[in-house]
Amino acid sequence: MKRRLFLKSAMASSAVATAVGAGLLTPKIIFAASDSFKATSDATVSAASAAAKGTFKFKAPKIAENGAVVPVSVDATNLNDVTNISFLVQTNNTPLAGSFNFAGALGFVSTRIKMGKTSPVTAVVTSGGSVSAITSEIKVTVGGCGG
Repeated sequence: MKRRLFLKSAMASSAVATAVGAGLLTPKIIFAASDSFKATSDATVSAASAAAKGTFKFKAPKIAENGAVVPVSVDATNLNDVTNISFLVQTNNTPLAGSFNFAGALGFVSTRIKMGKTSPVTAVVTSGGSVSAITSEIKVTVGGCGG
């Protein structure tokens, strides 16, 4: 019976590997290749450029040892009717690193974003129809030595 299970698993694995190799299972939306994601990113960038100074708390490290996992958080629980919290990394190819929509929830997000290099990071909060933003410079180093 174990031999039969092994053969089934081997056949399934080879079918998946063939599909991935042929490009049939490429997750384009995850890689921000969709037009709707690019449109959302552009809209968030333009909203951030015209935003007022935020009254929420934006927590981000001054130096990140690994640009692949930079911890950031926004606490906008003091604002009423928070509908969206977004993070923009200005030097990334697609600046929108994360966007979170809310409906009847407290405005708090803690996540990790990916940064290619040292860059200003902007937290954008939409609440009550108005947009506010806070920007913080995050230095990405290799090994955390400041190089």
